[in-house]
Amino acid sequence: MKNIDTLLKEVKRVHFIGIGGAGMCPVAEILISLGYQVSGSDNNDTETFRRIEKEGARVYLGQVKENITDDVELVIYTNAILKGNEELEYAKANFPCFERAELLGAISRIFSNCIGVCGTHGKTTTSSMITQILMEAGLDPSAVIGGKLPIINAYGRYGHSQNFVCESCEFNNTFLHMNPDIAVILNIDEDHLDFFGNLENIKKSFRKFAELTTKTIIYNGDDKNTVDTLAGIDGKKLISVGRNESNDWVAKNISVPGGFHSEYDAYHHGDFVARVVLSVPGEHNIINSLCAFAAAYESGAEVDKILEGLKDFGGASRRFELLGEYCGVTFADDYAHHPAEIKVTLEAAKMMGYNNVWAVHQPFTYTRTSLLLDDFAQVLRIADKCVISEIMGSREVNTIGIKASDLSCKVPGSVQLDTFDEICDYVCDNVQEGDLVITLGCGDVYKVARMMCKRMKEKEEKQ
Repeated sequence: MKNIDTLLKEVKRVHFIGIGGAGMCPVAEILISLGYQVSGSDNNDTETFRRIEKEGARVYLGQVKENITDDVELVIYTNAILKGNEELEYAKANFPCFERAELLGAISRIFSNCIGVCGTHGKTTTSSMITQILMEAGLDPSAVIGGKLPIINAYGRYGHSQNFVCESCEFNNTFLHMNPDIAVILNIDEDHLDFFGNLENIKKSFRKFAELTTKTIIYNGDDKNTVDTLAGIDGKKLISVGRNESNDWVAKNISVPGGFHSEYDAYHHGDFVARVVLSVPGEHNIINSLCAFAAAYESGAEVDKILEGLKDFGGASRRFELLGEYCGVTFADDYAHHPAEIKVTLEAAKMMGYNNVWAVHQPFTYTRTSLLLDDFAQVLRIADKCVISEIMGSREVNTIGIKASDLSCKVPGSVQLDTFDEICDYVCDNVQEGDLVITLGCGDVYKVARMMCKRMKEKEEKQ
């Protein structure tokens, strides 16, 4: 069978199984913009499903083999499709089929300035920052991002330039299908251990990603795992970023006065460049933004436009996303699902001056919860109040017997409640004016955030 790069040059009719997914929709949109005829199916009638229909795709709700017409030349599917799916089984038996990651890799090779953003933490935020900077700088990028970017109200876009910003995820070695021209490596940490097994295997995958990069690697020079992983890399331009004076780009005179605001001075090779003002919280976003600064600078953006883009960036969806204030209580939602992510999110929240910070955490996957149990317990103690839901198993079966109560018993004063209804009742009955409630997790914990907002809004309206 021909490889996907060759097929994309020959075909014009592409069908997507799972086209409404947040990762599939922007990729399908790029193909439509490139002149392909696109169709696709999904089991869920979502905003993204209808968005791609408006963009010109022929869509089908439900997944049956009849969705794939005889004129289809190539089928793309998401790995979220379960084994035995009728439409996918039919496609594999009758058409060239490739997983979404393989298509994304092929798209990365179409553009002459593909910026692949990877790292255990911060990918979506940094990808979003770079996209917004390049847009405001008039460099018209295409993009595929893991979260919704408010400036475009979407997970991606097609631009009429050779700039392509792509969030590059390490899970299942997805990013090894890519050949970025500029790689941004934010950090390397223990995660997805159900797939990788250990940190050394994770570092090996990031090393391969770096080697697949064609031109430039921008990396966190303060992160030991990243520095170790890149040791001995040659044939690439290496640009280090961090607080340490030995880096090429350095953040100095950092000010995080609280609230959704921080500032620092950016230095390049020892020379002052500019005072950077951010509109997103947390010291972790200093490094994210400086990596975005360096990537945009390497892509030809002017410094004043980079500064404007960073100042205007207010965050991606589910990245410390403010949902509202009701009865004097502020509600926010964050995708953090790893101890390192929860730590920086809660530390940022604690600096904002609220009376109490409530962490409502949904553990995600049994293996991650079990392997990192003590780390989760330690960081959740940062919050003043902690509520833990049942574990969302996602793709896993609980063969190890881990329970949410195993985590809550290690977090003094925490409450473990299984259902979102119970959590909503408990928090809304006990939260006080001046508190911040932040939901944490990459599953569907955002649903309880919206439930609490609705409940408190109704209460406010009755007062």
